[in-house]
Amino acid sequence: MPNEKIVRTLMVGVGSMARHHIHQMLAADDGTRITVMCEPARESYTAACKIFEDKGLAPPPNEPDLAKLLKRHAGKLDAAFIITPHAYHHDQTVACMQAGLDVLLEKPMVMNAVEARSLMRTRERTGRLLVVAFPGSLSPQIRQAVRSLRAGEYGPILTISGVVWQNWGPNTAGTWRQAPALSGGGFLFDTGAHLLNTVCELAGEDFEDVAAWLDNSGRPVETLGVVIGRLKSGVLVTLHACGEAIPSCASDVRVFCKQAILHTGIWGEKLEVQFNGNRPPQPIPVRDSMGVWEQFLAVRRNEMPNPCPPEVGLRMSRLWDAIRKSAKQNGAPVKCSA
Repeated sequence: MPNEKIVRTLMVGVGSMARHHIHQMLAADDGTRITVMCEPARESYTAACKIFEDKGLAPPPNEPDLAKLLKRHAGKLDAAFIITPHAYHHDQTVACMQAGLDVLLEKPMVMNAVEARSLMRTRERTGRLLVVAFPGSLSPQIRQAVRSLRAGEYGPILTISGVVWQNWGPNTAGTWRQAPALSGGGFLFDTGAHLLNTVCELAGEDFEDVAAWLDNSGRPVETLGVVIGRLKSGVLVTLHACGEAIPSCASDVRVFCKQAILHTGIWGEKLEVQFNGNRPPQPIPVRDSMGVWEQFLAVRRNEMPNPCPPEVGLRMSRLWDAIRKSAKQNGAPVKCSA
């Protein structure tokens, strides 16, 4: 019998973001054992191996073909962390869950609402755990904000405004992130996916109507975007994404309530409340944040409920589908699908 305290882990994709997570996973004493990697790019695998070697560890083997890997390692893996181009998320997640693995999936969950519903059906059919790695949904700041808003601590929500900016366009030129078939979108679907997800979390309800305008700024995908939305309750929302900004990567989200204004960010990087415009917002204390992998393990051990299940990915996917549909119609308002 395998040691149940050891989580035998498959890394699907070991590009730069995955290597960031590998650093953190190796530093934690949480029972994780990265057993094997699935990476078709030799240079990415070599860079990942160096992380292990620098720590005096033997690098895990690499099998670039996921189907062959899952067959060869059948019964020898417990979980998968999938960090690959967006277009691959659905099929790779389905394959891993059908192979009996629990999955932590990098954002955005999938390309559209059809794929989101498919993952939900796969989860129900296989009984496996699926957590989406949205830092906002997983952050104690956003979780506390959601609890306070649902409890009505600041009165009813009036409007929500969110903005994200980054020099994303020049930074990602020539990469898969600007290849529409792989990325599914540009800045608003990449870094901006955090904006869409976190605003949906804070709103706590679906969008009814959406009007959107997207601008590619001469690139293959959108780098500028403005969205106006109306929630089912009638609450108005504005979203602004600028991916051609000065060197930066930052955000600001404000929830205007009857009695206060909540200030936060799309990654949950802060949480403040302002009761009077003549006084600055005050920090709201929250517990220290765990990393996304640590939270995945805690959910897997039944120590906490899943803060970011595929239902979260479906909600964001419905919004993204409506944004794209409206933008193709030059900003004509569209209904969000059920």
